[in-house]
Amino acid sequence: MTSVKYRAVIVEDEELARGVLRELLADHREIEIVGEYANGFEAVKHVPELKPDILFLDIQMPKLDGFEVLELLSNKDDMAVVFVTAYNEHALRAFEVHAVDYLLKPFAAARFAEALDRAKQRVGQKQVAPVVELASAARPQGQYAERIPVKDGPRVHIIPVAKLEFAEAQDDYVSLASEGKKYLKQGAISSLEANLDPNDFLRIHRSYLVRLECVSKLEPLSKDSYVVTLHSGARLPVSKSGYAKLKAVLETER
Repeated sequence: MTSVKYRAVIVEDEELARGVLRELLADHREIEIVGEYANGFEAVKHVPELKPDILFLDIQMPKLDGFEVLELLSNKDDMAVVFVTAYNEHALRAFEVHAVDYLLKPFAAARFAEALDRAKQRVGQKQVAPVVELASAARPQGQYAERIPVKDGPRVHIIPVAKLEFAEAQDDYVSLASEGKKYLKQGAISSLEANLDPNDFLRIHRSYLVRLECVSKLEPLSKDSYVVTLHSGARLPVSKSGYAKLKAVLETER
């Protein structure tokens, strides 16, 4: 009798799709399904506690998509992730470039077995997918993020990009200012910048990214330093290069 060697979790919003994965995994006695979740919020809450070896993760889910779920999981580097997706072939090149396992719906048992074998080989190898970069690469050209998920203890906040005023780099985190509140998100400000529309946001300083429509006034602070005042009253430092870029944008809009 084959003993259980791998713990698996399924995150998929469609019951029929979860059933297909359960049925296929039943033929692999070395796999134990330790959890199933129909939405991203429950997955983010419970997956870290379950400590699975393999995560079957749907991408196209409401509220939180698969990329957002993986980004928020604290133990993502301990799991082999098999994305389950209906993305077209063009988008799938992003997965191949970043060496992420995926199953393209609908998939056959043989294709599932191949993905499972690769996942089992990757367990324990600490191969972390660059989640933000992967999401960006898989997104259609010219399309940018519309929301930013932030984990705050057991809670998950969803910040609409349209309501993001500015972002500030703080060591390994980014502070996001939105509607009078600030949210701390792990990650680099450069990664955030790459996912935002450059027509709406501008890097004014190595530590600051600002929404252009929130800018009220730009002025010198001293001989070699500048400051921008936002409509909310917030005042942010502006680097010399940031000043030149922001000044050019403001003059173009006049």
